[in-house]
Amino acid sequence: MLQELKNIKEKYRSLTLSLSNLALVSDPQKLKKISKERAKLEPIVKKYEYFEKIQKDIRDSKEILDDADVDPDLRKLAEEDLKEQHQKEEELEKELKILLLPKDPNDEKDVFLEIRAGAGGDEASLFAQDLFRMYFHLAEKKGWKSEVMSTSPSPVGGFKEIIVNIRGDSVYSHLKFESGVHRVQRVPKTEASGRIHTSTVTVAVLPEADEVDVLLDPKDLRIEAFGASGPGGQNVNRNYTAIRVTHKPSGITVSCQDEKSQHRNKEKALRILRSRLMDRAITEQQKQISQDRKSQVGTGERSEKIRTYNFPQSRITDHRLNLSLHKLEYILDGNIDEVIDALTVHLQAQIMGDKAKSSS
Repeated sequence: MLQELKNIKEKYRSLTLSLSNLALVSDPQKLKKISKERAKLEPIVKKYEYFEKIQKDIRDSKEILDDADVDPDLRKLAEEDLKEQHQKEEELEKELKILLLPKDPNDEKDVFLEIRAGAGGDEASLFAQDLFRMYFHLAEKKGWKSEVMSTSPSPVGGFKEIIVNIRGDSVYSHLKFESGVHRVQRVPKTEASGRIHTSTVTVAVLPEADEVDVLLDPKDLRIEAFGASGPGGQNVNRNYTAIRVTHKPSGITVSCQDEKSQHRNKEKALRILRSRLMDRAITEQQKQISQDRKSQVGTGERSEKIRTYNFPQSRITDHRLNLSLHKLEYILDGNIDEVIDALTVHLQAQIMGDKAKSSS
């Protein structure tokens, strides 16, 4: 580990020197790439430099204790310092091991968040709206930007489906654990007898693909314009502003109609299509990895029930961690960090366990 940290520190120093090269001013792409790479290494380097300082302090304390003529009061102080320093050294070593864990290459990416009503009819569509609101508030608190890409409203005011593009700092790393089936248990407003219903909503978190990640061949695309439904009545239908894009090789179809122009709807549809194709490729790749080498929270399958929101008990339970929190309304207001952080720590422990097994 120490050799790896030394190599990272040397690379960080080299990148810092590169940034002082005036020739980079005329190459903004290269400047951006070097700056980004340096920024990724900086937290590790700063932590490692502190670790080196603590190790030097330990050596200094031991030198004092090795001196037979040292003042008794100074010896006692050195013993106390050494105990604290060893504790700090142990904590920093754990933190550095986590920082050195392999990163998901998509962690820095923006995402498409796809929320769809599952079993439960109108109640499922209303809960889909609640989940959208939860993620929207989370994005606001994080300073991320949200853009609704496509909606399919339900007659009762919820969503049969809603797709949102969320952009910001490391969005995928925060939201990647949200993919799966979210179950809600509550009494619907329309239920006269007060009976609790169980409904489901599926959430898919797709890292946004860049054009260089997924190249679309125009020959593989069938693009159709059709009359948008929703606000606007006959005028909207006559204008044929909605766009449906079908990727012929995969059969994946994306429709967008929320914008007033074909061009904007087509642009949105192509962005979603690229991300769905990349997500499919990632899923296929994961299937090829043997189960004993896979490090992940749950299976990552869209059909996996990951969380239950129980309104009568004001309880949210994440089934992957067997974690229950009795603050449902607080979490639905976008304060879901406690759950996400616990899932992140759990994943880190899994990866460290796998790493220890492979090295033994």
